[in-house]
Amino acid sequence: MDARVFGPLLLSAWATAAAAQEAPFGLAWGPVTDVPRPSMVDREANVTALTYLHDKPIASGADTDRVILEVCRDEGLQQVVWLSRPLSAAELPARYDAILREGTRRNGPPRSDTRSETVAWPNGRTLLAVGKPGPGSSRLVMLSRGERYDACSRAHASTTGHPANVHAGRLIDGEDGDQR
Repeated sequence: MDARVFGPLLLSAWATAAAAQEAPFGLAWGPVTDVPRPSMVDREANVTALTYLHDKPIASGADTDRVILEVCRDEGLQQVVWLSRPLSAAELPARYDAILREGTRRNGPPRSDTRSETVAWPNGRTLLAVGKPGPGSSRLVMLSRGERYDACSRAHASTTGHPANVHAGRLIDGEDGDQR
């Protein structure tokens, strides 16, 4: 998909949702009553991860590898993670820049993160990063969090010994074996 189209299409799901206090892809933060059947389900303590591979309705974009919805027992849907397909070194800059420009247009300047090639828009509770799924390949990772994510993560840590955000960090770092 052309980078001029890719960024606005993907980010519109995030930015429009953030402005309306809705989650990306037309979902709502909080209690989950109806979602499409996922490709995989994984549960750890208070968090259930619903993974949609590229052929499922939520994850059907041309450059989408998968979408992960993290549903917390008490807070409901609190995190949406989008992973692009592996991108070549030639493809990555244009796609990253398109999303960065659109995010900046909608949410103002992003804040740099401690990880290289990672930025965050705090007002939209959204992060864009370059993940490393394997040697010689990269992928874009976007995540968006609901207002009650921190409470969910604290509850997760009290049970497991680690905060819930560890799972998304692993996806960014290229440890794709853990689906959350």
